[in-house]
Amino acid sequence: MRTTWKMMQIKTMSGSPVAGEMTLAPPGPGEVLVGMRAAALNFADLLMTGGRYQETPPLPFVPGLEGAGEILTAGEGVALVPGTRVVVQSQGTMAQANLFPAECCHPIPDAMSYEEAAGFLIAYGTSHFALTLRAGLRAGETLAVLGAAGGVGLTAVEIGAALGARVIAVARGDDKLAAARAAGATDCIDSGTCPDLRAALRDLGGVDVVYDPVGDAPGEAAFGALRPGGRFLVIGFAGGKPPALPLNHALVKNIAIHGFYWGGYRKLDPVLLERDIAALFALYEQGRLRPHVGVTLPLERLAEGYELLETRRSTGKVIISI
Repeated sequence: MRTTWKMMQIKTMSGSPVAGEMTLAPPGPGEVLVGMRAAALNFADLLMTGGRYQETPPLPFVPGLEGAGEILTAGEGVALVPGTRVVVQSQGTMAQANLFPAECCHPIPDAMSYEEAAGFLIAYGTSHFALTLRAGLRAGETLAVLGAAGGVGLTAVEIGAALGARVIAVARGDDKLAAARAAGATDCIDSGTCPDLRAALRDLGGVDVVYDPVGDAPGEAAFGALRPGGRFLVIGFAGGKPPALPLNHALVKNIAIHGFYWGGYRKLDPVLLERDIAALFALYEQGRLRPHVGVTLPLERLAEGYELLETRRSTGKVIISI
């Protein structure tokens, strides 16, 4: 078994990823060595390069929070056997191979490609968990999704539609709105040409749930369109800063504000997280979820993937082929 593998590395904050090699020891108890086939970029990866993410590892580090590959070897006490195709949710996936805790690896369905699996867990997990277990989205309710063509936004549109909700997609440009419609949106608002998002959402009847990975002014505007008893999901701040939500309105209208960080549930409630992951794979096997791979780049072009995220030119997930 070889011990030296190619990898990408972040050596300086705000620096571009650079290619290198690393030597790996055999997996210890509870660990697996995974030969990576694909990895996915998330907005959190972009934040890490500037030290702005809540769990940024010390420099230097191998980027990538999720990916997919094959178990090469397993340490003591691990049930996963070599040859098992798995999705990985752990730091360090932008490498030919790496060591990961076995608890962060999950077998994937035979029909799921490595490219689909690489970007499946965080985006779909965030949307499914947030919409079902935090917001309690019900069939017949109206869901507004901001950043609806992004990596997590598109999955929220798809899952909202699968749950029987009316989905209003908010995104910039015809191409992104077309992707949202294909994912199940019933109404679309072009954020690039809409002068008053709050009024536009109210003209469509108002909303019961807002899914907000954008924050800033769009988040505040969407909050203003919530009906009494509505729920606001704080997913992220791609717009640069959190929305200034008027808490007095939350009080008067009985609006619930839910902060949601999917990765935090590995410590907060791992049993609930595992149950949600199982439900997601079941939905995929039933044909109710169709992961959208937006752009696929080779490992050596990882810096281009970061640029796509930063300029918001990607639709769906940016996948790195390894």
